[in-house]
Amino acid sequence: MSDIRLSQKLARLNPFKPGEDDEDQGGDIGVDSVGSRNRSTRKAQLDKQQLRVSKSLRSFLAKNKILSEVDAGVDLDEWTPALRNMLSKSHFDVPESLLDRSRPLPEYYISSSHNTYLMAHQLYGSSSAAAYETALKTGSRCVEIDAWDNSAEPDEPKVTHGFTLVSHIPFRAVCETIRDVFDQEAALAAEDAGFTAAPILLSLENHCKDHGQRRLVEIMREVFGHRLLSEPIRQKGHREQEFDDVHVSLADLGACIAVIVEYDLGDDEAGDESDSDSPTGDEQETAEAKDARKEYKVNKEETSTGGVIPELADLGVYAQSVKPVDNSWYSPGTLAKGPHHHLINVSESGLSSHLPAEAIPIAAHNARHLMRVYPKGTRISSSNLKPLKFWGIGAQICALNWQTFGTSNQLNDALFSGSEGYILKPAALREGGDGNIFTGGKKRLRLRVAGATDIPIGEEDRQPDSLRPYLTCNLYSPGGIEGDTHKRKTSAYRHHKLGILHSGDNPPATEPIWDESLEWTYDDNELVFLRMLIKSDDSWAMNPMIAVAAIRLVYVAPGWSFIRMLDMKGRETKCSILVHFEIEDVFLRAEHD
Repeated sequence: MSDIRLSQKLARLNPFKPGEDDEDQGGDIGVDSVGSRNRSTRKAQLDKQQLRVSKSLRSFLAKNKILSEVDAGVDLDEWTPALRNMLSKSHFDVPESLLDRSRPLPEYYISSSHNTYLMAHQLYGSSSAAAYETALKTGSRCVEIDAWDNSAEPDEPKVTHGFTLVSHIPFRAVCETIRDVFDQEAALAAEDAGFTAAPILLSLENHCKDHGQRRLVEIMREVFGHRLLSEPIRQKGHREQEFDDVHVSLADLGACIAVIVEYDLGDDEAGDESDSDSPTGDEQETAEAKDARKEYKVNKEETSTGGVIPELADLGVYAQSVKPVDNSWYSPGTLAKGPHHHLINVSESGLSSHLPAEAIPIAAHNARHLMRVYPKGTRISSSNLKPLKFWGIGAQICALNWQTFGTSNQLNDALFSGSEGYILKPAALREGGDGNIFTGGKKRLRLRVAGATDIPIGEEDRQPDSLRPYLTCNLYSPGGIEGDTHKRKTSAYRHHKLGILHSGDNPPATEPIWDESLEWTYDDNELVFLRMLIKSDDSWAMNPMIAVAAIRLVYVAPGWSFIRMLDMKGRETKCSILVHFEIEDVFLRAEHD
């Protein structure tokens, strides 16, 4: 064993074995990761034809009278028609009403990335135009571009995280990458009637002075050409131009590249509320990182651009980004001195300071106007904000660091699964809604976990029979979930090496049978998600995360389903789990005096 591999194994050792491992982390996202745009029901059905069903799961299907022995093919290696039909059934079904494109743009959640150019750390990581291809091809519809003047080539602005050790890339190269992805999607839409090319939104954070801004406009017009949205879809005089709370519909917007341009409210106090955040937990900073962040803030304040030139401002046709200087945007509900079609751009901590007290008026604002929520400044390692509570008040754009496939990205993928990166918000969060997504009732989820097939081993030198796999499941909701924890898990499966001493089935560790039921009771709302994670119960070590899948409960297909699992980088595996979903209303017994 190499010294590097030995050090990796020693690093995993944990003699105190805490009860909860850190399950929020994930591996690096790449173009081979599976994003929501690639996970349509149709494709999921085709992909599952590549899966295998273990002999032990075929026996389970027969013993539990889900299929007959003949239909389950217990004594066969090939598929039967009944088994093939069961495999082809998708475990999720996105309601057609949520894919309706006729509603105004603020009524949709939009899959979005933050600091898209970054490959890793926000103080000394690397930038790459390829990161935009990865984000767009794995589901993001809103990408961020930080544009700065380039002293070496004044006519070619650069994209970077200013005043840090992060490398930079040409703004032109970023635009060319986005254009190429747009053209690939347009070609696919022309060939495949089941695919719809969706708008790409560019969240442009401008740090350029006048000359650099003119070059930004010229480069975008040159590179994007007809793809760039540079004027309203509707002709002058339409209500979209007369009223700032009347927006273009997603269908009318069509396939285009649209720019979100910053708008200066003219108040020096407006700024990034996240710069003063105190890091906690996994965000603890070294002294060097803390000093670098302070220097970044000072330098940023000293290099004010002096405002946005008209040529660039004109490209913000349907979204002009503002960092609010007061609370007028939600109380009374009209942004003082605000632009036409404003977008509230606020950090997670800045928005959280208004919650839950102002949740309803903020949701009312977000029914008619766009909001972008971005990670607080202390997340320098590119950890992620938790989007659920912001989705719960109707924030359309929850900008996630797209570097790793952690819990937040898994839930984001689950929200947009089967869509084009735009999904209609719950009725309560749209125009005419009351801003409250909770029905007042309760639901119960029962998940029966049968078993798995072809669990990945993970490490190259690990023996399959060393696995002790179990399924741990977390329910995520903006509302309450009964119990001390939102987590439920099966027992760890152990393969008996001395099979002669074990009665009954004894499948290998990569094909466990758990046959356990997990149950949750939760406040009824449309933003409840289940994440299923396969881990191994390794003695004296951190339990490794092996495979994962997440689903929004309103998409759940009731009954038995095979779910194809992803690895921790978001790539499809050959592993599947067999589970049964049951969701029912809970009728609480009336209290008596």
